Amino acid sequence: MSFSVGQVARLARVTVRTLHHYDEIGLLHPTERTRAGYRRYTDADLVRLQQILLYRELDFPLEEIAVILDEPHTDELTHLRRQHALLTSRARHLGQVITAVEHAIAARTNGVALTPEERFEVFGDFRPEDHQEEVERRWGADPRYAESRRRLASYTKADWLELKAEAEAIATGLAEALKAGLPADGEHAVDLAERHRGHIERWFYACDHAMHLCLARLYVTDARFTAAIDATVPGLAAYLSAAIEANARRH
Repeated sequence: MSFSVGQVARLARVTVRTLHHYDEIGLLHPTERTRAGYRRYTDADLVRLQQILLYRELDFPLEEIAVILDEPHTDELTHLRRQHALLTSRARHLGQVITAVEHAIAARTNGVALTPEERFEVFGDFRPEDHQEEVERRWGADPRYAESRRRLASYTKADWLELKAEAEAIATGLAEALKAGLPADGEHAVDLAERHRGHIERWFYACDHAMHLCLARLYVTDARFTAAIDATVPGLAAYLSAAIEANARRH
């Protein structure tokens, strides 16, 4: 059984011009010709074409492919094994590239431009992307959300570690004030609440006292926020919320 050049072009998804070129340079001569001189390709020709196209997929130049395919004592299985090894190597490389691109997409989507190792160092097991959908749903229309994402996307690992250390220092100060029995509306706690507001304004978005009050309510009405803040010391969320309200009144 043999095939016309048009049939082969459709089967291999190449152009007729490509097949003519392969014939002209001696890379793939059709085994048969009709009486009228038309090219006819046999099954063996199709096997050779498959090998050519696989090597082309691996970016081998045509001249090198001709030398490889015409090596003595080299059969189809040898070529397939070689191509499999090359393709597997390329797949590993592409997997690494895809992973890098996915990290870049996640960084831009979540506003966290860190490597996976740096993200773990900064956030531990917390994954900001797990909350991205809800964050966008609740605050996506607020310009402060866009401002926060813009800022976060520019932060380096050093920035994130400084941000984290500053937040932990404020949380520790509030926790110590709570354990010492200092009133939430007292000067020390209120000063810490102002530092808390300034921290948000410095690192995330413009946070006036009205916005800070909104956060204060969120800290005690959303169980997840309450649990996260109270992980430092029980009752800290309510204490911080009360200090924020006192700070807003002071200003």
